[in-house]
Amino acid sequence: MTDLLRVEDLWVRFPKRSGGMIEAVRGVSFSVGRERVGIVGESGSGKSMTGRAVLGLVRPPGEVTARRIDFEGTDLMTLSERQMRRVRGEKISMVMQDPKFSLNPVMTVGDQIMEAYRLHTDAGRGAARARMIEMLEAVQIRDPERVAALYPHEVSGGMGQRIMIAMMLAPDPALLIADEPTSALDVTVQMSVLQIVDRLVHERGMGLIFISHDLNLVATFCDRVLIMYGGRIVETCRAEALHDARHPYTRALLNSLPRLDEPAHRLQMMRRDPAWLEEPSVDAFG
Repeated sequence: MTDLLRVEDLWVRFPKRSGGMIEAVRGVSFSVGRERVGIVGESGSGKSMTGRAVLGLVRPPGEVTARRIDFEGTDLMTLSERQMRRVRGEKISMVMQDPKFSLNPVMTVGDQIMEAYRLHTDAGRGAARARMIEMLEAVQIRDPERVAALYPHEVSGGMGQRIMIAMMLAPDPALLIADEPTSALDVTVQMSVLQIVDRLVHERGMGLIFISHDLNLVATFCDRVLIMYGGRIVETCRAEALHDARHPYTRALLNSLPRLDEPAHRLQMMRRDPAWLEEPSVDAFG
């Protein structure tokens, strides 16, 4: 399988008020083909920052360095900000976790989707409107003409998330980064949104980076899983084999989850080892 994205030795640092630097992402390397790759870990593990760094969304005083961030043969680290604007949305799109903070509150959702599409194409307003209606239908929104005229505060959380997906997929990118797109949704809406993403990814032959803290969700939805701890990838494994993971951190995460088939009086408590921050990662692919 040909890689769409290959990241080599990615670091993200932020200055501390007391001097020195905080390393949010530390020497991360991974690749993504036309597949579904999950990135999981606790809050603060560096998973969202990794996705933002790939798209050049880490702003000063944050610092991003990498040996290479290769996307379809182009090293994104060598591109100017103007060139990166052509990559964002047109080639790589990112769905943020809360549409309330990602959608413009003073524009209708239809106008926002049209604006995102026209920004990356030469389409006129008529063609952009047709594309907008097509994308709203693709994410299973009933009566897209009516919904297109609504403002973000007039739609539910699940519909807002589907609108975000429609907006990000309108330019037909090759890679989608979904940053906890279902974290604020209830279980039934969550599965509906995931089914839409899964269908669109398969139909379009895209790659997907699915960032989440939900191990069970990633195990059922993705093809491969990267487990992050302290800004590093500590283990890589096939999604169907996630519950057989070997790294003690991954095992601790799994053991902290409640299970219906094995009810426990008290869930296990995470006991962290400082060595996890430095020891080589475990790769189930050898």
